[in-house]
Amino acid sequence: MGLLERIAAPQDLRDLSDDQLELLASEIRDLMIRTVATNTGHLGPNLGVVELTLAMHRVFDSPSDKIVFDTGHQSYVHKLVTGRAGDFGTLRREGGMSGYPSQSESDHDVVENSHASTALSYADGLAKAYTIRGEDRHVVAVIGDGALTGGMAWEALNNIAIQHDSRLVIVVNDNGRSYTPTIGGLATALTALRTNPRYELVLDMVKRRLNAVPGIGAMAYDALHAVKKGLKDAVAPQGLFEDLGLKYVGPVDGHDRHSLEQALTSAKKFGGPVIVHAITRKGYGYDPAERHEADQFHSPGPFDVQTGAEKPKGRIWTDHFSDAMVRLGESRQDIVAITAAMMHPVGLDAFQARFPARTFDVGIAEQHAATSAAGLAMGGLHPVFAVYATFLNRAFDQVLMDCALHRAGVTFVLDRSGVTGDDGASHNGMWDMSLLQVVPGLRLAAPRDITRLNELLDEAVDVDDAPTVVRFPKGPPPEDIPTIAKLGGADVLVRNGTKDVLVLGVGSMAEVAMGVAERLTAQGIGVTVVDPRWVKPVDPALVEAAADHRLVVTIEDNGIAGGVGASFLQTLTAADVRTPVKIHGIPQEFLDHAKRPKILEAIGLTPQAIALDTISALPTGSEDAAEVTEGAGSLSRQEQF
Repeated sequence: MGLLERIAAPQDLRDLSDDQLELLASEIRDLMIRTVATNTGHLGPNLGVVELTLAMHRVFDSPSDKIVFDTGHQSYVHKLVTGRAGDFGTLRREGGMSGYPSQSESDHDVVENSHASTALSYADGLAKAYTIRGEDRHVVAVIGDGALTGGMAWEALNNIAIQHDSRLVIVVNDNGRSYTPTIGGLATALTALRTNPRYELVLDMVKRRLNAVPGIGAMAYDALHAVKKGLKDAVAPQGLFEDLGLKYVGPVDGHDRHSLEQALTSAKKFGGPVIVHAITRKGYGYDPAERHEADQFHSPGPFDVQTGAEKPKGRIWTDHFSDAMVRLGESRQDIVAITAAMMHPVGLDAFQARFPARTFDVGIAEQHAATSAAGLAMGGLHPVFAVYATFLNRAFDQVLMDCALHRAGVTFVLDRSGVTGDDGASHNGMWDMSLLQVVPGLRLAAPRDITRLNELLDEAVDVDDAPTVVRFPKGPPPEDIPTIAKLGGADVLVRNGTKDVLVLGVGSMAEVAMGVAERLTAQGIGVTVVDPRWVKPVDPALVEAAADHRLVVTIEDNGIAGGVGASFLQTLTAADVRTPVKIHGIPQEFLDHAKRPKILEAIGLTPQAIALDTISALPTGSEDAAEVTEGAGSLSRQEQF
């Protein structure tokens, strides 16, 4: 029986010897490596926080004391020592353990939102609440220096500093990276701390030499505190935090558990807000991860445990966007690229390698990225800001007021739009087409395949008087779906029989729409399938087409409320087109993690489910149609299709 199997709660860690704790750390790393090798997940960040997590749980009393993780993908070790080791094999599997903290899993988990730079605000509120209620509890916020590039973290620090009686300990997990090396002036300051961590050695040397000088040794010793402060500021500029009024402890070796425990214990006793600065190495303890130049196995696909070699995988949407950006960069000198600390994940690394002076990584600062992009557009360039769809939520005000109001020609490329699956509720990009519908002048495109991705991206960057958006899903793209005719600016994909049903298949749902058409045609129902390409503004030709059909069906990989279907229905109503509309999309709820196909099946975004619903909704405009509907209704689902 391994040591990890004996850890049912954090309190069990306190009875272990140093040798046992080292063995436990080894067991934890081994289990994480073996599990992520098959299940996928965030390996590098968790390998880097093993000793840190053990130290926190030995010093603080979770769940009475609250540990809040920023970017919760560094919480695997926390899960393992809070009684969930036996379920770790279900990591990121349907019905299994989440890849992020989860309140439904454990009382030890506080915050589920895995968006960066939020932990300090959560922790500030928690600590204030406990102070007001007179509760003897501590709050620990674990934040990486990558997340400290986000402005929200500094808004929180500005407020935390004035809460002198707040029992809040901020642990800066400083590995010098987010996905890739951390960007910005703050990173430079933290690098200075990392590269000069032994200022006490310098102090000791000065102390010995001053005391050796005849006649002034005593005065030199009395003045040592002032000397120490000056040297400390010069050699390790922790003044960055102390000037805010925050007590600073560190830097501490983040893989020396004993030193970490001493630092955390001191911080716990202080009685006010304290920053503990821990220097860690992402991927620590697994050689292939430490040597992985791109991101230290931040979130690898399936890989071989012995060699670290990732298993071959096909090209995904992001790879094709990456190629398209390089092509655009070569043909247009005004194209510039922006990323928010995700150069490789969003596919801008190839553009950066080819055009380094035209590529800007702003750190985890989506709001700044959007407004900076507006400034670039005002200066005569055309910026392309590539970002995960879920993270654009954070910059909505900047899209609305800084880009759209000023008619700035900025192109937003939203990777991982729609249902993403394994990463759970906070990563599904299911909100963007609803949020962006309300932005005046903005134009929104959803390509169904790679040919359309290239076409729509080209069209988007040609717009210089309004923001444009191009969105695509996670994973491999489908084979190209050919256009058989044009309907205004939209593509007709299927035209069979009479004009009974008009199906609008938005972006990745065009393939689903084709499956719906196949099933309707088999039932003798006439169907037209159209890919709108640009879903905002609504193409007038689609309004005319809707008037010519008996039923309109919209299918989108986005929330139903306020999405493409809702907008189309509103447009038809304004045009006095009375054709009924059936809207299919993602229900407005937070989805549990599972593979994308399983989620789509569960929420009814499949050809089978939509075809059944369409048949039941089709108005009986003729006896023949009534007979078709009645006949279909008498069959089981399997018999119908």
